[in-house]
Amino acid sequence: MNAPGKSAAIDAALLQSAAASVGNILLGKEEAVRLSLACLIAGGHLLIEDLPGMGKTILAHALAKIAGLHFNRVQFTSDMLPGDLTGAPIFNRDKGEFIFHPGPVFAQVLLADEINRASPKTQSALLEAMEEKQVTSDGIGRPLPRPFFVIATQNPVDQLSTNPLPEAQLDRFLMRLSIGYPDGAAEMEILRGEDRRVLLEQSEPVMDARQLLALQAAARSLHASDAILAYIRALAEHTRHGAGLAYGLSPRGAQALLSAARAAALLAGRDHVLPADVQTVFPAVAIHRLGLSGDARDAPALARELIAAVPLP
Repeated sequence: MNAPGKSAAIDAALLQSAAASVGNILLGKEEAVRLSLACLIAGGHLLIEDLPGMGKTILAHALAKIAGLHFNRVQFTSDMLPGDLTGAPIFNRDKGEFIFHPGPVFAQVLLADEINRASPKTQSALLEAMEEKQVTSDGIGRPLPRPFFVIATQNPVDQLSTNPLPEAQLDRFLMRLSIGYPDGAAEMEILRGEDRRVLLEQSEPVMDARQLLALQAAARSLHASDAILAYIRALAEHTRHGAGLAYGLSPRGAQALLSAARAAALLAGRDHVLPADVQTVFPAVAIHRLGLSGDARDAPALARELIAAVPLP
């Protein structure tokens, strides 16, 4: 049996290979790639908010491909019904009975594209799948595949036919990211190189579902000292009384911060959590859970202010 430190190093090597594979496809976005991988390893769900054409869909495809997972994509629209997502029972004339036909949600990685264009009823169906890892049809709970990872994308809420997601649904996403424009060097390489979709088709998995589940279990068991737990609690407490915030992190939000920090530590090859891990994931985990007053584009600055206001353990 491997020692804890050696095991963490092996896990980190596998994750570094995964990050490099995704980074070869989504150029110049190392931080977004690492945070996305941390979200996957933590067993959470990911919300990506950005303008069209920034690479949201490519990132989702790449994560599924390198992890060797079954992938489905659903384009959310205002007329989409819950059954279009979850599936529904259909009458079979030969057998004289209703047979359930699974919808696209029965995948290991589900890309919910432009989620904020869907109706509340359809979003509610997705919410059950995200939270309960199952779909209920005709009173029967049908378990989803494991692992189950939702990557939802949304366009900025000031675009046509979009509505902001309710706070309860935002809270179900472990992280919210924005990819942003590439820097000059990365964009030149994109223009010179092959189409990113061609590169995606040529890429090979670096792990499988069994290995991913083992990594998720390793992340859950990673050591977090009482000092780290106190630091996370202090950050959460500060958000509840911070200036300009209508409300702060809930206890579930603090647990999400701990889960993401453990995944970040595993990604770094350590068997214990450091304050730097908490700080790395804090903006992606916390900001969408806070009651912001003013423009949400101030979120990065707000995250830095909140981190700076809480002493290190």
